[in-house]
Amino acid sequence: MLRSAFFIRLISIITLLHVYIGVRLISDLPVGAPYKWLGGLLLVVSVFLIPLGMAARTIKKQPLSDLLAWIGYLAIGLFSSLLVLTVLRDILLLLYVVNRLRGIASTPYDFISVSALCVPALAVLLTLLGVYYARRNAPVKIIDVPIPGLAAALHGFKIVQITDIHIGPTIKRGYVEKIVATVNGLKADLIAVTGDVVDGTVPRLAADAQPLGALSARHGTFFVTGNHEYYSGADEWIVEFRRLGFRVLMNEHVVVNHDGAHAVVAGVTDFNAGNVDPAHMSSPEKAIQGAPRDIPFRLLLAHQPRSAAAASEAGFTLQLSGHTHGGQFLPWMFFIRFQQPFVHGLGKLNDLWVYTSRGTGYWGPPIRLAAPSEVTLLRLVADQPAV
Repeated sequence: MLRSAFFIRLISIITLLHVYIGVRLISDLPVGAPYKWLGGLLLVVSVFLIPLGMAARTIKKQPLSDLLAWIGYLAIGLFSSLLVLTVLRDILLLLYVVNRLRGIASTPYDFISVSALCVPALAVLLTLLGVYYARRNAPVKIIDVPIPGLAAALHGFKIVQITDIHIGPTIKRGYVEKIVATVNGLKADLIAVTGDVVDGTVPRLAADAQPLGALSARHGTFFVTGNHEYYSGADEWIVEFRRLGFRVLMNEHVVVNHDGAHAVVAGVTDFNAGNVDPAHMSSPEKAIQGAPRDIPFRLLLAHQPRSAAAASEAGFTLQLSGHTHGGQFLPWMFFIRFQQPFVHGLGKLNDLWVYTSRGTGYWGPPIRLAAPSEVTLLRLVADQPAV
């Protein structure tokens, strides 16, 4: 009942926003009436495609489900660009009106008509660019992290982080195989998988996730759950990831011996996991309990950057997170910072370094704009005091 009510409200909001786009653009288009009718029809079709794409995962029949998801997610991406550009156009028109009232300028008809045509043209172009950047093989991003008191043997220690792959309707086995090839080519000492690997159940996606079992690093592959694992059957996926050879860290740690130097590698369940399963309540403090106190480097894998406050209090040195996607595409990168303390890149909270990846895949619309995906190579370097 609650889900149905939410879906009805969502469709209502989507419909109203489409009406806004239509009202603000169609009458101003410098085209004949048949093309204006076509534009209105396409907006009506979009109203139906968006919720259909969102609900596609509930359809068991394949490949129909994936096809509908592709169409619906592309419609979401195009609609998002249309909406943002329409709002920007209205802001410019408002400025023209204000200036006209002040006697500074007038609002030329050419600008009104040409800008109305530019909005859908730019929206289509941005969508195509976004698809290209989302579907390409994620590039490698190299980050050096200065660690005070780092043991000499750990200088240059290589951690490869992948996160937020979101294997599902539009990300399949071939996409995953490219990620694995990139990661294995980096010859990591340790691989960190920081959640949101899947968007679907084990029976539906096990074959597409299978290539992850080929990930190879000297000290192995470590995994923590993200919020999307809990939407997809976390317990079943934890069993599957262990079968693939991952070391799943559930508010726990291990001690890694690297050429005689030691490092604590800990992991927590997703920040909100306790809301789904109280037994999975996230706790950096619990994850570090019992760790040797004489080991200065303590790594925490935590899906959401919001774990940083508790991680800092627990005495961790470096936290690796994802979740944010860096906003993924306009305009969401401007809003994600209201939910998370770190959006992307290397930041610091007290003595804790926090690296937030933009993600290795994408979620929902197969679109990335101004927020590129990444496979992250983090190298530990000794933080030498200034002379």
